[in-house]
Amino acid sequence: MARFGVEEEFVLLDEQTLVPSAMTPETRERIPEDAAAGLTPEYLTCQLESATSPSTTRADAEAQLRRTRSLIGTYAADQGAIMASTGTPFISPSRFTVVSSPHYDAVAAQLVEITREHEVNGLHVHVEVVDDEERVRVLNRVRPWLPALLALTGNAPFTHGRDSGFASWRSILIRRLPSSWSPPHFRDLDDYRAHVDQLVAMTAIADAGSLSWAIRVSERFPTVEVRVFDAQLTVDDTLLAVALTRALMLSDEIGDVPDIGVDVVDASLWTAARYGTQARLVDPASGGIAPFWIILSDLLDRLRPTLARLGDEDFVSEGIARIRTDGTGAERQRRAYAERGTAGLRELYRASTATT
Repeated sequence: MARFGVEEEFVLLDEQTLVPSAMTPETRERIPEDAAAGLTPEYLTCQLESATSPSTTRADAEAQLRRTRSLIGTYAADQGAIMASTGTPFISPSRFTVVSSPHYDAVAAQLVEITREHEVNGLHVHVEVVDDEERVRVLNRVRPWLPALLALTGNAPFTHGRDSGFASWRSILIRRLPSSWSPPHFRDLDDYRAHVDQLVAMTAIADAGSLSWAIRVSERFPTVEVRVFDAQLTVDDTLLAVALTRALMLSDEIGDVPDIGVDVVDASLWTAARYGTQARLVDPASGGIAPFWIILSDLLDRLRPTLARLGDEDFVSEGIARIRTDGTGAERQRRAYAERGTAGLRELYRASTATT
């Protein structure tokens, strides 16, 4: 069974104001950077990334995710702060501080003014695909379904202390980067590499590892990496995204779909970011336009044999039912703020990395 890995990004918030706050030197010293813990600093000093070890079962991934969230929740509490799993913070300072490293220094020099507002936290899902050419075929197969995945998982409704109007404001911020959102359809691995080399040659990106496409071939592992998701409020939300991604990549039943152009997929990603589960999206099966829930129903029908084989069919069905009842992360954030203001968000964020 193919292995998979999960990367989650978190933002440290001041407990009272919910403003992003840099981790203290003491907190950073407590965070183990060994492979077992899977914790590393992210782009900004207020960010932290966790990465699971390769898993073959959802239960193993879940145990790792819960253990890590509990750990970083404890670190944040000791600093009088909250480590939140949200695509964008509720409110932002006027300028962020970038973690000092050769790679991040180069990125900051490239992005210049964009760095001022680039506080984004995502969920990245790696699925093992051993054959080089097959990784490109998998990328082509998954890319038309990216808008549906985003619509289901939007969790970034706020910016500058107000409602952005978007389910995923993070996606809009990402759009300002070169090589963002949907990649084109590739003929083969050579075509993929040629596109990446072209971006590097024009200095749009420093190297292949700086690609911001919502799906890409990993440069470090024999995996395809889906990066379309906002950071998710709960472990169950993350695992739902993981289960759908793994099934999409491994399914033999997904069937042929039209070769949908980048502009159409990107427009569909925009409507997914704007409207979430109420979006009308390009239908990968027909190339027409349909409501998100219709497209998701078709996707689940196609994935059902693979989900059953992986032991995820009931989990995904229950997760979709939960989203229909409780809403996406963005909807839950909006409801918490409407009912209790920042106190409601504070408790929602704190629960995302609860220590119990």
